[in-house]
Amino acid sequence: MTMLLVLGEYRIIGTEPDGDTIHFVPTDPLAFDRLKDAPPVEVKNGAARVRLDGIDALETHYDRTGPRIRQPAEFGDRAAQELLTFLGFSHVQRIGQKVVSANPPLSPGWLLTQGGDPFKRCVALLGTGTPPGADGTDLQVDVPLLRTTANHHLLTTGLVYPSFYSKLPHDLRDELATVTRQAREAGLGLWPLDATTTPGGAPITGMPSLTEVVILPKLFRRLVDHFNLVEQSLTGFPAYLAGKEDNVEVLSTRTRQLTLAPLVQIIDGAAVRMTAQPEDSIFAEN
Repeated sequence: MTMLLVLGEYRIIGTEPDGDTIHFVPTDPLAFDRLKDAPPVEVKNGAARVRLDGIDALETHYDRTGPRIRQPAEFGDRAAQELLTFLGFSHVQRIGQKVVSANPPLSPGWLLTQGGDPFKRCVALLGTGTPPGADGTDLQVDVPLLRTTANHHLLTTGLVYPSFYSKLPHDLRDELATVTRQAREAGLGLWPLDATTTPGGAPITGMPSLTEVVILPKLFRRLVDHFNLVEQSLTGFPAYLAGKEDNVEVLSTRTRQLTLAPLVQIIDGAAVRMTAQPEDSIFAEN
């Protein structure tokens, strides 16, 4: 499958980049118009919001359904810093999560994309250095090219989770799954503290406990939304999940589920675990 190559610059001053999102200023303001029959990408004030394909970093400022909350700071902050360093930024200064200065203020780079997500963010593989082709061309993305991207790099460090959607070509997905397992087996990054699939589960006793456990960000977001919208207990969490259409396939068992509910266990009313590893799941595009 081909992806559109877009050249431009990464912009972080005045924004809140984390381990899997950043702003990108395309050289050609109409670059994303070439994505025919694809979900649209919004360009606002010259920049597109970019969501890194194939990965999910710990949340540093989630506030979709209530007050801002974050996952454990160590790995969310480390992933964000690793991404900015990879993209060529140094001496990054923040007030809260907002970047107020950096060297350089803009960093040249390129991205490969198939289109946007439901929030009109560009879902992409991110690169720096010599582009692999001319601006605005469609490229066949193979594993060697994938290995040059920030997406691949972050998974090799163990600082982010894999997050696969159905449009990601299977050979690229397999490569990202392989480096995920290698990072986990080597005990890199967040993996020694990951409680997503541990037998006893992640201890969850309410909203404050979510800031203390390392779990898959998608599970974290579902728990936050449940606590904000339903109740401060796990009692109704399976029913809440059953009402959220996630359309997930578990590769190892070749099973498809309309929701995450069958993949989540509540243990003694005080812990949550998932029954499939993150790299073993593929979500349908919304």
